[in-house]
Amino acid sequence: MAEVAEADFLLTSRGRTEDLGAWVIGAPFDASGRLAFALADGTIHLAATSGDWTAVTAHDAGILSACADIKEGWLTGGDDGLLVRTAPDGTTTTIADYKGKWVDHVASHDSGLRAAAVGKTLHILGTGGPLKSLAHPSSVGGIAFDAKGKRIAASHYNGASLWFVGAKEDKPRLLEWKGSHHAIRFSPDGTHVVTAMQEPSLHGWRLADGQHMRMSGYPGKTRSLDFSSRGRWLATSGAESVVLWPFFGGGPMGKAPTELAGGDQVFCTAVACHPLHEVVAAGFGDGLVLIAEIASGKVVPVAPPAGSPVCALSWSPNGALLAFGTEAGRAGLVDLGRRDL
Repeated sequence: MAEVAEADFLLTSRGRTEDLGAWVIGAPFDASGRLAFALADGTIHLAATSGDWTAVTAHDAGILSACADIKEGWLTGGDDGLLVRTAPDGTTTTIADYKGKWVDHVASHDSGLRAAAVGKTLHILGTGGPLKSLAHPSSVGGIAFDAKGKRIAASHYNGASLWFVGAKEDKPRLLEWKGSHHAIRFSPDGTHVVTAMQEPSLHGWRLADGQHMRMSGYPGKTRSLDFSSRGRWLATSGAESVVLWPFFGGGPMGKAPTELAGGDQVFCTAVACHPLHEVVAAGFGDGLVLIAEIASGKVVPVAPPAGSPVCALSWSPNGALLAFGTEAGRAGLVDLGRRDL
């Protein structure tokens, strides 16, 4: 989007940025719409559209994973072995100590569940403490709760494991496919599971009958994937455009994906679908951030290139705010709901 003037980017009139000085691991909004940037240096920065941003030291070492916590606040995992909750007022509480083992992935659900992946083990915790520990054949590459919080999926080498959290006997349903699997998502209706693989492709399973779905043709590795609010589209990174696979009308097998906002020969590195509408936000390897309407393909520039890949991207629950972060520590927040302009 080299031809777009800086004044045309929404960040200029509706947003703000800060240089936080370290890789932005995540930028999760909690259920109340509060935002925190989690950094690789162990700090969390409580952010807002106005006023000063507050830095909180959550870990003595680096943060490896971050998500919104149950109801409010944030959950982070570090290479210090700690699972930490940071409250909206900046108070930190250690939820679990895994004795120096890396907490690679974290997740939570408003039903009262937390999850932490530590090596080959997936730990499930409630608000009162640990509930169960689930073993996997290799290191866990990604975790995700389904929409109801009744199941959790964990990716690993040669596939994924699907667990019922409340089961009396912990025996997973194995979703098998050779190779190394990383980022993982449930479709919003819980009928499909999709993983991003070490090779430049995705793999999916239709849970009703175990039907495999292979989505390939990427020039680069897919690190970010997200379903649209109604589950009709799966947006992915890993190409010069935003690649969207159709999950309706029998898709995605046998159907070509839709591609949006490409043409600058810079890879898309992060995607986040709007929580209410069929709109996707995308970040690129040069720092560019944009939003695109899936149906029309209309693109709106959000933030100009700043020289470092976008690695964190998220919407507030009501879809009014968009946050992004880069590997170089640039963090931005854009208010799309303002009516004074």
